[in-house]
Amino acid sequence: MAVIGRRAILLGPAAALLRGAAMTPRERVDRALKGQDVDRSPFTFWYHFGLEKMPGEKHAEATLAFHWKFKTDLVKVMSDYPYPRAASGQWYELKVEENPFPRQIRALEVIRAGLAGRAFVVETIFNPWNVAEKLSSKEDVMRLKEEKPQSLLDALETIAKSEANHAKRAVSKGAAGVFLAIANAEDGILSKADYRKFSEPFDRMVLDAVKDAKLNTLHIHGNKVWLDLFYQGWPAPVVNYATHGTGVPIAEVRKHFSGVIMGGLDHDRVRELSEDEIRAQWQSAQEAAGKKFILAPGCSAPNESTDDELLRIVKVVGA
Repeated sequence: MAVIGRRAILLGPAAALLRGAAMTPRERVDRALKGQDVDRSPFTFWYHFGLEKMPGEKHAEATLAFHWKFKTDLVKVMSDYPYPRAASGQWYELKVEENPFPRQIRALEVIRAGLAGRAFVVETIFNPWNVAEKLSSKEDVMRLKEEKPQSLLDALETIAKSEANHAKRAVSKGAAGVFLAIANAEDGILSKADYRKFSEPFDRMVLDAVKDAKLNTLHIHGNKVWLDLFYQGWPAPVVNYATHGTGVPIAEVRKHFSGVIMGGLDHDRVRELSEDEIRAQWQSAQEAAGKKFILAPGCSAPNESTDDELLRIVKVVGA
């Protein structure tokens, strides 16, 4: 297809909007949520800053600098501060925390003030299973699952209640929703039946705590994921997954999911993608997803990504 034809498809009726004032990031994302025309696709990307030992103010400073430098339409706040460990005994003998990530909450306060309403913020939360792995190890969690399944279920419920408290606090501090990262709904980690027993109830508990938030996002991490478990029935109007890693076309997801599809860019190759490759991935994803679409990688960009590599995305999108 000729470039001009692709551009016409990409913009559609929104081409007329280009003659007026450019939309703000908040307007662009809000219209995508509603399936309305935009002046261009909203986009975002992210990576880990490695500031989990620093005060919340430093985390906020890095987040705001990243947003202003790369002109992202949606500010995804990373969340690498550790969950509180058990005071004594086994790692899984936990108590419910009213404010498990106080430095993260402080960062959100500073980010909200810095953005002054210009862009929406989503707060990253790693699902309870992932938190359990960080408190122990992947091997320890699987061992507990086999040897003391009720102890694992109890620990996951405790973590979920704590994260639900955090989700509510995050939304009260200005987040438009939570970006729930689920990395265990995948063949080779858990079967569908085990995911439904050991993870889904607790993942839902976190999202249900902020079920009315407008930008709750399910990040389905991995290449062999059970995508069909997430198409319906979750209080999350946005789904983010790796179309290139999974091999599942966005057009296939669109058949089953009516909300916003966030994705399209190959995060494994994002550092080496040429401008033409970025443009092709963007246009293909946009055409398949329709108006309810946010351009993004299927996961975080590599932490070693350079500014010049990421700025290629900004240039192609036209931000």
